[in-house]
Amino acid sequence: MFVSFRISRTVLAVCTAVAVLICTGVAFAVNASAVDASAAPTDVPAGSIKLPVLMYHSMLKEQKRLGKYVISPDEFEGDLHYLKENGYQTVNVQDLIQYVKIGTPLPAKPIMLTFDDGYYNNYTYAYPLAKKYGAKIIIAPVGSYTDQFSKKDSGHPSYSYLTWDQITEMMSSGLVEFQNHSYNLHTTKGRLGAQKCWGEDFQAYKDILQNDVGKMQTELELNTGFRPTAFVYPFGAVSDCSDSILREMGFQATFTCLEKMNYITRDPDCLFSLGCFLRPSGISSEAYFRKIGLVSN
Repeated sequence: MFVSFRISRTVLAVCTAVAVLICTGVAFAVNASAVDASAAPTDVPAGSIKLPVLMYHSMLKEQKRLGKYVISPDEFEGDLHYLKENGYQTVNVQDLIQYVKIGTPLPAKPIMLTFDDGYYNNYTYAYPLAKKYGAKIIIAPVGSYTDQFSKKDSGHPSYSYLTWDQITEMMSSGLVEFQNHSYNLHTTKGRLGAQKCWGEDFQAYKDILQNDVGKMQTELELNTGFRPTAFVYPFGAVSDCSDSILREMGFQATFTCLEKMNYITRDPDCLFSLGCFLRPSGISSEAYFRKIGLVSN
């Protein structure tokens, strides 16, 4: 009896793993922590501008809640202070687009600070610090979460998400830019984020992606007057055809979770599949930036 149960659990585990692989495909790049970010690339375009993109998520004060996807306000302020002291200047997606399209100059040492998912604590802790340091940040909320918490249960740093009023307020500051993180594709049930499942019909996938991402475009535009120009892949799950579909929809940039340095040129293609360095808790600003190659010694 006991042996039979163990075999059943093993078979179930194998079947589950196979199912996940089928629906993730071969282009999934969620965890690229093994990438040596400080290694010198061999194919840097001539005349390109080095652009590190930092990826944050939630922000809380409670020490016991900190981890890979949750940092403290003090850690974030440490990052902002370090970057300012070392001559980095924050940019957003519109700055990149203006450089690529018409040559509007970028800072000598640009850096991008992004926040995935749209947690309410970004408003509580990150936004005041951005104002204190005059730093531009980018937040990519999930539309269904914002709709839900705009109706009820908002205002809890530990679990709430941004409301439309908070998004509008932050956007009016000129420091916070909002981009598209899907309306309701931030899930691992049945489909991994916005990724095409293995064997899925292309037109069916295209319809799903366009309908969901298009709904978020419409909601952001209706609530803020701004139509996002970039798509941030949930979990970094990207397929070979997804960028081309998003281009058709008018997007001018996409972000993955691949930990790599970006090199910006006047070629519009350079703004697709941008890499992001995840910023975890538990490491000092100086040590973290050295780890991802922003400190030379």
